[in-house]
Amino acid sequence: MNRSKLFRGTFLLVIVCLCSPSGADVLDDILDRGTIRVAVAEFVPWTLKDKNGELIGFEIDMARKIAADMGVEAEFEVYVWEDIIPALEKGEIDIIAGGMAITPARALRVNFSRPLATSGVGLATNTRMTRDITKLEQLDNPDIVITTVKDTFAYSVAELLFAKANLRVYSTRDLAEQEIIEGRAHAYLASMAEVRFLVLKNEAVVDLPISEPLVANKEAIAVRKGEQQLLNFLDAWVTARQADKWLPTTRDYWFGTLDWLSRTSD
Repeated sequence: MNRSKLFRGTFLLVIVCLCSPSGADVLDDILDRGTIRVAVAEFVPWTLKDKNGELIGFEIDMARKIAADMGVEAEFEVYVWEDIIPALEKGEIDIIAGGMAITPARALRVNFSRPLATSGVGLATNTRMTRDITKLEQLDNPDIVITTVKDTFAYSVAELLFAKANLRVYSTRDLAEQEIIEGRAHAYLASMAEVRFLVLKNEAVVDLPISEPLVANKEAIAVRKGEQQLLNFLDAWVTARQADKWLPTTRDYWFGTLDWLSRTSD
């Protein structure tokens, strides 16, 4: 064979390989398999269990709506919060549902959709242990025990605002909440919606001293780096469902009312 022809053929083959995409976008995989794998963590009212042990919550409704608009089924995987981004990076799931706060550090590891809503970090206190505390600054003290959940936005706020306090960090919401309920911690930092619900369920021992968020944040859906087609779809989905009021109406049900409480207990 003529060497120049062989060289040209090899060169063209290399160019084709370099220019061709290394693999299909995960959106194609979702549509082909007929399911979208959704990562959630149990934080009220984003994701929780009803009295039959089934998952309910804002994220669950939202993910099922996304799946329905894709023509597929939603398949849920429940993680402890610190494992949720690694699961996305490993390809175990396709999206992290919409309770994740957008931060620069997280944006280095995942791609975020357009924001779904504005939320914030709230503060709940043990009523008996903080009865003599009148200012927020008094909580920033080595004698004060503050709990939160690892790798959450509330955790970063706790480190920032209460650097001198005894910060106890837990892997799950239940463990962190139990500390304040049982009087082993003075305060608990979590989402505003979560601390309000905690106070409602334990009003004899837990108080909400500040009615507004300590720090606000934007929430979004997260996808793996480089999944541009899926990200484009989710951006369009957020735009469409905000315009037709599905998102604000659904969010108001979960965050603005307690109508769903009857679904969690007899």
